Parts: sequence; structure tokens; C-alpha cells
Amino acid sequence: MVLTVKKPEVYLEPKARAQKIMELLEKEHSNAKIALHYANPLELLVATILSAQATDEQINAITPKLFQKYKTAEDYANVDLAELEQDIRSSGFYHNKAKNLKNTAKMLVEKYNSQVPNTMEELVELPGVARKTGNIVLFNAYGIIAGIAVDTHVRRLSQRLGLTQNKNQDKIEKDLMNIVPKNKWMRFTDLLIFHGRRVCDARKPRCNECVLNKICPSAFTFS
Repeated sequence: MVLTVKKPEVYLEPKARAQKIMELLEKEHSNAKIALHYANPLELLVATILSAQATDEQINAITPKLFQKYKTAEDYANVDLAELEQDIRSSGFYHNKAKNLKNTAKMLVEKYNSQVPNTMEELVELPGVARKTGNIVLFNAYGIIAGIAVDTHVRRLSQRLGLTQNKNQDKIEKDLMNIVPKNKWMRFTDLLIFHGRRVCDARKPRCNECVLNKICPSAFTFS
């Protein structure tokens, strides 16, 4: 049985708490990694854009057929918008996503020789791409650590764990970057996402099963 009594670790300073969180989650989820399926930077960019307001499972169900049909940026740029919408319909919000994919592809063709750029400054200029997507693409496609990808899981867990009091994604990212060593930024991302999906649920977190319940200020505060 997991003890439910909070220990002194709950009062650790943010940097020390972040370090302890990483140690515990690494032991618990050593296999944590990005869940989206992709074979190259373009596929990763497309999958990440589609993943907004959707689960990775939803996107992984779509992309095998999608990637078979669209192999280059030119393919996305030249397809009729209505056809692309139908191909990604089950991802949700498909009107906006199709428009962003098509316009992003056009920019890749016209400005980047049909290649996905490898800097944050260039990536966030693409339609439908913000820092979260930029961080995911840079690290997983190019091995570049530029920040921490703040998705819904990272935001929720960071707040519950007392690592930030901000609600804005960019501000949360800055807070986390200040307390997590740079070489661990994206590993921290993967661990929080993995834990958020499996244990720290948005509505019913399973605090009794959580390896962080002794250092989490929010543990056992949910009805």
C-alpha cells in the first residue's frame, strides 16, 4: 500500500522538487517517449499539427494512410483543400488543420526547399505551429533542445506539482526552463506527458498509485 502522508519533500524548493520528480518518474517510466508515429521530419510536423485537440492514438490511426498518400510538402501544397479535409476529418477541427497544413506546406516549398526548418524562429512562422510543436519537432527530428514542450499534460502536472503558478503556455515553459537543467528539458517533457496519461488524470488523478504523492502539494486534494 502506498503511504498517503505527505513527507517533508513536499516543501522542497522548485529546482530540488523538479530534480526529485525527474528521478522518481525516470524509475517509474523509463520507457517514456513520444507516442506519435513518424518516419521523417515532415511526417512528425504533420502529425504534431494534427495532434492539437486530439489524442495521439487518434492521430496514429490516421497517419499511416495519410503518409502513404502525401509523401512530400508539394503533395500537401497541391492537394485540393476539401480533399485534405476529408483525409484528416477524424482528427477533429479538420477545417483549420487542413488549412494550416496546406499553407505550411506551401511555405516549406517556397521558402525552405520543401524541407522542415531546424530552428525555432523558422518553425513558429509556419501556420499552425507554436513553440510546443516547434520543441517536439526540433528534438525528435533533429536532436535539438530548444525548450520544453508544454502540452495539456505538462501544463496540468506542472501546476499540480507546484512548479509554476502561470496558466499561459509560454510563461509555464519559461518557469520550467529555469528549474530544469537544459539537457533534461525534453526528457522532462516526455516523463510528464507519460505520467499525465497514465496516472495524473485531469479529472480523477490516481494519487494512491502515484510515485510523486509524497512531494506533490496537490496530492489527495481531489474529490
